[in-house]
Order: sequence, then structure tokens, then C-alpha cells
Amino acid sequence: MAFVFAMDFKVDTERRYFINSIPADAKLFARAVRGHWGIENRLHWQMDVVLKEDASRIRKGFAPAIMTSIRHLCLNLFQKEGSEISLNKKRLKAAWDDDFRNKVLFA
Repeated sequence: MAFVFAMDFKVDTERRYFINSIPADAKLFARAVRGHWGIENRLHWQMDVVLKEDASRIRKGFAPAIMTSIRHLCLNLFQKEGSEISLNKKRLKAAWDDDFRNKVLFA
């Protein structure tokens, strides 16, 4: 039995305009954009995997923005702490160990 799929694709073109200070070089610009999104994607991954941001049920008023700021602060403190354990283990250890939490907060 043979299956035949008829695919009808519509091609769209989007234009985006940017103001920047780099020369008009498509490869250089593409590298800059990809680099920016790489940083954004890595940060979102860390915020979700380590701090469970996507699972948050906080939705009203300014609370989501405030909690995002607190999560960013925590992530930065965990990254600044010098041990080689993973960020997720640092989060758990800070929850259980008062001395480690003090080291993260006040070192």
C-alpha cells in the first residue's frame, strides 16, 4: 500500500528593521543575533530547570516580575559561589544547610 501526501506550503516573508552599530555584514549580524538568543535560551533553561520558573503558579499583579527578579538574584548568587557542584544541587543544599546558605548569601 502506498501513501501519497499532497503538501501545499505557503511561503511568507517577514521584514524586521534594526538599529545597530555594526557594519552591514549579514554573516556578522546573524552571528550577533544567534549569540544573543543563545544567551537568552541558556538563561531560560537555567531558570526553568534549576528554579522551576515555568511551574510557578504566581500570576497576579507585580508578583511574577518580583519573583523573576528574586530568581535571577538567586541564580547569580549560586553561580558566584565557588564550589563545583551543579546549580540544582546548590539550590537544594542552600535549602537544607544553613552554613552553605550563609556562604552563598554573604560570601
